[in-house]
Amino acid sequence: MRVWGRALRAAGSLRWVAARSGAARAAHCGQSERPQGRRAELPAGPDLRHFLRGAAAPPSAGESEPEPEPGQGSTSGLGKVYLETYGCQMNVSDTEIAWAILQKSGYIRTKEAEEADVILLVTCSVRDKAEQAIWNRLQHLKALKARRHQARLPLRIGILGCMAERLKEEILHREKLVDIVAGPDAYRDLPRLLAVAESGQQAANVLLSLDETYADILPVQTSAGGKTAFVSIMRGCDNMCSYCIVPFTRGRERSRPIASILQEVKMLSDQGVKEVTLLGQNVNSFRDMSEVQFQSAAAPALSRGFSTVYKTKPGGLRFAHLLDQVSRIDPEMRIRFTSPHPKDFPDEVLQLIQERHNICKQLHLPAQSGSTRVLEAMRRGYTREAYLELVQHVRNTIPGVSLSSDFIAGFCGETEEDHQQTVSLLQEVRYNVGFLFAYSMRQKTRAYHRLQDDVPADVKRRRLEELITVFREEAARANEAMVGQSQLVLVEGPSKRSASELCGRNDGNIKVIFPDADIEDAGGCKALVRAQPGDYVLVKVTSASSQTLKGVLLCRTTLSRSAACH
Repeated sequence: MRVWGRALRAAGSLRWVAARSGAARAAHCGQSERPQGRRAELPAGPDLRHFLRGAAAPPSAGESEPEPEPGQGSTSGLGKVYLETYGCQMNVSDTEIAWAILQKSGYIRTKEAEEADVILLVTCSVRDKAEQAIWNRLQHLKALKARRHQARLPLRIGILGCMAERLKEEILHREKLVDIVAGPDAYRDLPRLLAVAESGQQAANVLLSLDETYADILPVQTSAGGKTAFVSIMRGCDNMCSYCIVPFTRGRERSRPIASILQEVKMLSDQGVKEVTLLGQNVNSFRDMSEVQFQSAAAPALSRGFSTVYKTKPGGLRFAHLLDQVSRIDPEMRIRFTSPHPKDFPDEVLQLIQERHNICKQLHLPAQSGSTRVLEAMRRGYTREAYLELVQHVRNTIPGVSLSSDFIAGFCGETEEDHQQTVSLLQEVRYNVGFLFAYSMRQKTRAYHRLQDDVPADVKRRRLEELITVFREEAARANEAMVGQSQLVLVEGPSKRSASELCGRNDGNIKVIFPDADIEDAGGCKALVRAQPGDYVLVKVTSASSQTLKGVLLCRTTLSRSAACH
């Protein structure tokens, strides 16, 4: 399938063109085409007042402009924004980017949808269930918008992210409820889109860019005072797995300059963040081409037995270099990354993870299936045998590593034998964490055009249930091996189930529950202390399930001190 043979646009942008009656739709407009030469029928666009609305009068001579209150944006009174996030961690990061742009433009954030002037949903499109959640949410917002209209208090509703990219036309025309639509590469355009919507028109921008990374925008953390954060390092994906919509909703791979990533991580460290997760659709294929002297560097080798659908990409600073630099910023900050592709684990990355005490000994290795035949249909670029060889190599290089994975039940053409091979892979590898889903066919993908979604829904459900059962059994066994051991845990806060308990995560990203009690500090302080969010504590594990460890507190410590003791 010719995926990228679409019309290139100015500034390196790329756009999917939805045709109706053979005519291309306008990129920034959700309205139907109008006959040429009939300007009188066109609705009036926003005038200058929409872009200057609420602007303060210029200061008198000798006066300086007042600074906006921290966290409140400017005082231009453009309205209150309510943001709601669905889907993956990339959408959490996108929410922070969108808010940074809107805050700078003068909007104020609210946590209550009822008091918002603008409601923006950051959406996911990877499965049909994720999209149905948005359609259902819009029905709830329809009633709110009607009440606001009766009270003459207009409410603007926007759909952002992957679903916006995939279903722009349907979103704009279904019940005329949504006012703006913005794809993942169009967040800079949000202030303009909202200004257009204020004039009574619908507005959309779903341009996909070849170079947009939002590198110059420092995201505003959505959880003020939080001790963990996500940092987006690259966007898009070139792998073109046959089941995956991501290349069509987020575009081609492009990476942020390393300097901007290091600046953001340093800022988070200064704010007291204790764990950063580096994000990307294919995070370990990171390739910074911003520095000329590295543009002819050799490409790192793929994992043994793995291949790609695209030609080798030489040049650039790679993921191993970035991971090395990020891990040096703060020895008391844990570093994680997701979501990687198993093909991009050269030995230098694995060795670095093993050597650095603050890079978590936890890897996500998405398998998707245990059947070589199904993996070939998925265009994953490896066999079952190559995947198992990689798992063994990872465990030999990083003793005690925690592994997680993704699996799809009921992909096109999957037989009962294929399914049983996936079951046996789960048993053989024994993952600590798993993400398992029934296959959901997506338009535009290779599977949609070339394969048949021929596994009945009830069979998909049954196979998924079997995979989940086996995963839980094996994860429980893997976690039970930690009973009696001491685990270093980053405290996140109170347990949701008990006010007398705290929760956090160990190095392997497994949730740990323990009593909120007085403890000693391993640094030699004689006074007893209570663990706080952001503290590292040692917990002796007393019991385990497939998802959680429980234990007793031993002491408060630091990441560096704990590493030195082990």
